[in-house]
Amino acid sequence: MNNSTIVHKFGGSCLRDNADLEQISNIIKSFSGRPVVVVSALWGTTDRLMRASNEPKYATRLVDDLRRQHIRFAPNIVDSEFGGMFESVLSGIEKSLSEISKKLDQHYHTNTLLAAGERLSALVVSYHLRESGIDAHPVGSEDIGLHLDGIGQAKSVDIEYSKKNLDYQSLNGIPVITGWFGEGKDGEIALLGRGGSDHSATAIASLLDSQKVILWKDIEGVLAINPRWGIETKAVSYLGYEEAKELTRMDAPIIHPSTMEPLQELGIPIEIRHLYENESGTAPTTIGPDIVQENNIKAIGCLRSISRIEIKTDKFEDSSKMLGELLIHLNNQHITCWSLNYLPGKIDIVISQNDFNAAEEIISSLFPQINVEDFPALISLIGNLKLENFKHKLDSFVSFEKDISILSQTPHSIQLLCINENISDVLRQLSSIVESEKIRL
Repeated sequence: MNNSTIVHKFGGSCLRDNADLEQISNIIKSFSGRPVVVVSALWGTTDRLMRASNEPKYATRLVDDLRRQHIRFAPNIVDSEFGGMFESVLSGIEKSLSEISKKLDQHYHTNTLLAAGERLSALVVSYHLRESGIDAHPVGSEDIGLHLDGIGQAKSVDIEYSKKNLDYQSLNGIPVITGWFGEGKDGEIALLGRGGSDHSATAIASLLDSQKVILWKDIEGVLAINPRWGIETKAVSYLGYEEAKELTRMDAPIIHPSTMEPLQELGIPIEIRHLYENESGTAPTTIGPDIVQENNIKAIGCLRSISRIEIKTDKFEDSSKMLGELLIHLNNQHITCWSLNYLPGKIDIVISQNDFNAAEEIISSLFPQINVEDFPALISLIGNLKLENFKHKLDSFVSFEKDISILSQTPHSIQLLCINENISDVLRQLSSIVESEKIRL
């Protein structure tokens, strides 16, 4: 492959009806470069498959429903060259449901069932592209040697292993590749987390040394503040990889933090575009190499309902070892540590209140002295900032005594504890400092 390759990823929100497929065809025809397409399941399909996996006895109509749904997108697919594969996937769904109902080898058959949504989508999209005169063909990600770093469930694609085993010949023409899953370490299907198709796309872009990745969405870029807070902001035109990770892990469900990881070493950019409104011109948001611009606030992330746990450590010589053990235990329980400050005699960590009971049990088993304080939210000001130069500006918008308290600083953010129960009001005041995506102090 060469750097003229552009990976286009279309999520379920871009696969709602036939008009979306027509627009996808227009995009593939109009964009320069060699297209590689990655798809999620059609809108709502994965949720239906998940429900069926939990109650397989009540899923007898599912196969017929899925057949009708996908034929609405591709009316003559049964009689096309993809007809055999289409029927095979549907038969596989029926078989998986039967095996799940027997409670035999649940892990394998559940993953096979859930992966069927992407397989059907790849067939339907390939069929429609062929009908539009585009030489497209469906490709199963595990069939081409895309390996994941886990068994059953995985956090990411194993780039190095995949690079050695990828079947590049199967990517001739215009491949339409299934996202979200691949071959696990045991040789069977493994799934990424929900939203993992974006990670699939960036991993494939890394393997192909692509020019860029375009994530097609039903939104216009990454907004400076999540719109669920009722605050109107513009899309952030440029985010560095680490800035994007910080924002997405805090409060931007548009993409997952793992999306950026496969591209950082190569510096391949990600563009986020609206399926119907940004098919040409500059992308509303581009994510790429980190560019240091001091005193530059780009966005504000917010995590609701957090707890700060202060841990007293009397034996300083053992505390670093015990901290390492603590972090391992928290990670094993999938508990995210949102902030960590380690000082002689004291450790401060911030966790979600949803994880508090499990975290407290782990912490108390290692450290006898802890103090807990709950806060309405953790707020992160994303950008490169000098804290000492920023305090006076911040104080002009919010009150340190009743609204916020500065918690810590990372290379790409300032973290604040929100004291005021009216989180939206605090965010509205802070939004005043995000002007044209930056402010000079």
